[in-house]
Amino acid sequence: MTSATLGAIVLWLGWFGFNPGSTMAAAVGDMSRIVITTNTAGAVGLLVATAVAWMVLGKPDLGMSINGLLAGLVAVTAPCAYISVGSSAIIGAIAGALVVFAVIMFDKLKIDDPVGATAVHLCCGVFGTLAVGLFAEDAIMPNTTGNGLLFGGGAKLLISQLIGIAAVGAFTFVISYIIWVAIKATMGVRVSETEEMEGLDIGEHGNSAYPDFAVSMISSSGAMNIGYASSKPKASEKPAEKVMR
Repeated sequence: MTSATLGAIVLWLGWFGFNPGSTMAAAVGDMSRIVITTNTAGAVGLLVATAVAWMVLGKPDLGMSINGLLAGLVAVTAPCAYISVGSSAIIGAIAGALVVFAVIMFDKLKIDDPVGATAVHLCCGVFGTLAVGLFAEDAIMPNTTGNGLLFGGGAKLLISQLIGIAAVGAFTFVISYIIWVAIKATMGVRVSETEEMEGLDIGEHGNSAYPDFAVSMISSSGAMNIGYASSKPKASEKPAEKVMR
């Protein structure tokens, strides 16, 4: 978690180059405002995700806090230039709460997403795209998006954002599906169960990236086997069921 936290801080810093640096001209006033809206959404997302996870899970969860930070940054990326600081705080708060429930949902659906990337980037990315249609203000960036639904602009901008989400989603799904089917038919997309248990750091690179990481498995006999990730099962042992604890 130390490395994950450090990585999140690096990403947070990098977002200040990504959002303000995406403007078409180096307008100091616009870039300064975008820095503030970006930072506000990230900070509020972190705090709200921490609070929501604490209430839902019963304990504060550092992983959820990190994802809350990233959720706020992802959600504010699309609207950052067209919203007020107050709106960015609301967007960050919604994203921070949304990511907690999205992570839990994907876990219940048994979708393999150990770091919550789908919850952060898919769910909060879609929400952030919709946020343009809700929170945009023409007074902030005149003659660009116009006002969003919550600022008297009607549903026109929101509908445009919905169409964009549907178009990008459909294109991405179709192209990705074709590519993954082709890879599955040729190279394959799964490694052996033994290599999954050992870790791809050993199978692909010949080194153990996590030497202190212990793996426990429930065998078919009901006994718990505990060993390091790099250890191989004995020939006399029955194949372990795919249950991790």
